Amino acid sequence: MYFCKTMSILKNNIHNCPELMEAIQQIGLVPLLDSGIPGFSADELVAPECRYVMTDEGWDWPLWDWKGPMVTEGHYAYGKFFGGKAGFVTMDWWPDICNYRRSKYPEFNEESIEGTILEILRVNGSMITRDLRSACGFDGPKMRSRFDSYVTRLQMACRVVTEDFVYPTDKHGNRYGWGWALLNTPEHLFGHEACQCNRTPEESLARLTAHLKEFLPKVTDKQLAKLLG
Repeated sequence: MYFCKTMSILKNNIHNCPELMEAIQQIGLVPLLDSGIPGFSADELVAPECRYVMTDEGWDWPLWDWKGPMVTEGHYAYGKFFGGKAGFVTMDWWPDICNYRRSKYPEFNEESIEGTILEILRVNGSMITRDLRSACGFDGPKMRSRFDSYVTRLQMACRVVTEDFVYPTDKHGNRYGWGWALLNTPEHLFGHEACQCNRTPEESLARLTAHLKEFLPKVTDKQLAKLLG
């Protein structure tokens, strides 16, 4: 077992959204799905009945339904922060991961695609992914995955976060599908001060590493480097 703190919460017995929000608040940084570290993801913290399952009507996944309220009500940053995979970072730890990650990704040139994405978000505010993709001119065939790779890079650099999820609805008003991410810059969503840190990037990394080792005493340096890198 990797976890050593707050075992009653961190032992795949979470049955509702408030309990999961409490656990994430305590841990500080939690990937949504498989992180490469056994047991260390929101999906592995919840009870088995809250994980993905196929049904006669299609599929059921309580954790996926909780994701939206968690992002809007949980005081977290949400995005692809962990090896290009999505996860949560609390506001207590956001300045440090933001500080460290931005040191690894230089400022994006205004003429680059990443710079264009950031400028459009700064001018327009939050936008769902497909509208942002269209605004950047990625409308051709097979352009979606290419555009998504730029957005992922910006999220790994802590320059773009997910503000919420928007779902299409059928004629009866019922939502369907996996939903579209509503993207924004963290400065616009959380404020400029929330993205500032008075430590060096190296100090932030050391602080993040030491904190996670309190919860994951068996984690290897290689696993942590992959998670935080």
